[in-house]
This record gives sequence, structure tokens and C-alpha cells, in this order.
Amino acid sequence: MTLKTRSWVKKRVKVTAKGKFKTSKAFKKHLLSNKSSKAKWRNRYGLVVSVAESRKIRQQLPFA
Repeated sequence: MTLKTRSWVKKRVKVTAKGKFKTSKAFKKHLLSNKSSKAKWRNRYGLVVSVAESRKIRQQLPFA
């Protein structure tokens, strides 16, 4: 059986140099005029995925 990469994962997840997974936070794409500066500031940077979630992601990204 052929190993395939899940398209939704490769669009949403980046792999760091040490092999961890990074994603962007939610609520930062649109309707930003209603959100406070503090809410937008807290949401500025991406976050590193937890160990439990990274196991699931690793199965979906076999070539990462």
C-alpha cells in the first residue's frame, strides 16, 4: 500500500529544524476590527504542537 501525505496537514503545519510541528493560531484571519489590540497581539505568533498531537500529525505526514 502506498504512503500518502494528507493534503490538509501539509497546508496547515510546518516542520521546524528539530522536527517539531508549528501551526498558526486561530482567530487571526478576518473580522479583526472587532477584536482588541491585546487579543490580536496575543495571537501574533504560531505555536508548537503538543507531543500527543505531533504523534497524530507524524502519521499523516510520513515524509516530514
